[in-house]
Amino acid sequence: MDGIDFCTLGMFIIDEIEFQPPKRPVTNILGGAGSYSALGARIFSPPPRSRAVGWIVDCGSDFPHKLRETIAQWDTGCLIRETPHRLTTRGWNGYGENEHRAFRYTTPKLRLDHHALANTQLLWSKSFHLICSPLRCIDLIDNILALRTQHPDVGSKLRPLFIWEPVPDLCTAEEFTNCCTALKYVDVISPNHSELGAFFGTNTNGRDHVDYRAIEDLCSQWLQDGVGLESQGGIVVRSGKDGCFVASRELRKWIPAYHQSAEKVVDPTGGGNSFLGGLAMGLVRGGSSSGLQNIEEATIWGSISASFAIEQVSMPTLAQTPEGETWNGVRVENRLSDFRQRLEKYVQP
Repeated sequence: MDGIDFCTLGMFIIDEIEFQPPKRPVTNILGGAGSYSALGARIFSPPPRSRAVGWIVDCGSDFPHKLRETIAQWDTGCLIRETPHRLTTRGWNGYGENEHRAFRYTTPKLRLDHHALANTQLLWSKSFHLICSPLRCIDLIDNILALRTQHPDVGSKLRPLFIWEPVPDLCTAEEFTNCCTALKYVDVISPNHSELGAFFGTNTNGRDHVDYRAIEDLCSQWLQDGVGLESQGGIVVRSGKDGCFVASRELRKWIPAYHQSAEKVVDPTGGGNSFLGGLAMGLVRGGSSSGLQNIEEATIWGSISASFAIEQVSMPTLAQTPEGETWNGVRVENRLSDFRQRLEKYVQP
């Protein structure tokens, strides 16, 4: 196996989730953008490839043993840092009407930046998942590339892919100019439909579905302004039950969500992060040198990763069988081929 394929700078958080009664709350579960995006990449990386999935877990004095066991079972390239002088980053999630989610940190957070990558294998990842504001996105990319150039063999390494998930509370019209600057640095930007609209000061919700035409128009404006180096980048707008819209200079296409029934979606937490882990793996396996030629295929991988993340509260169950790995009792290849067959009949909205 050749190095690290994927590295997320999303945080690790121990989650507590409170649902509407009578559903009971759950505590001490694996959470945070880092965990879910690592899951999304890991779903497409059975061993020994699993070691190519990079993420960072800061374990405080209160870190539950059960979570260590889960992380070990995934057999990833996880960098575990012991921080016994502090409590692990923890968050409270509350769900109300219409999937409204409230979130707050219950212990001080420990944010990750480029310093966490210095002198580790993770610095040489083929792709990076960044979840941050526009200005922090630019700063992280500049600093990651600067750290890599300090090594004598950097000439033999391709520029990594940068996949940017803008942080929701800074998807605002005030940040629009900064966002357009950041777009020139990244290979893929992936907001959800509301976040995309918020940058433009526009509502992208329709009555029963997202406003498909509004989303397409806003993506066209971004592409016209330029996404990626030499405008070679792409946009993937995650739109919940309506799937996602993928757009680049060569492509404009809707991909439906894997789960078409609301009953199958038990907890949407982490679905978007998992999607981006799968998407990154799809792009990397296509080879960074091919640019984003395989972005449509990568989006399909992302949809499959998200489907496993949202079928239960917290993480899906990994098991080993004589036929290979299963997640929630399903082989990834089987779900992928099932989805491909359905895509053949899918009519663009």
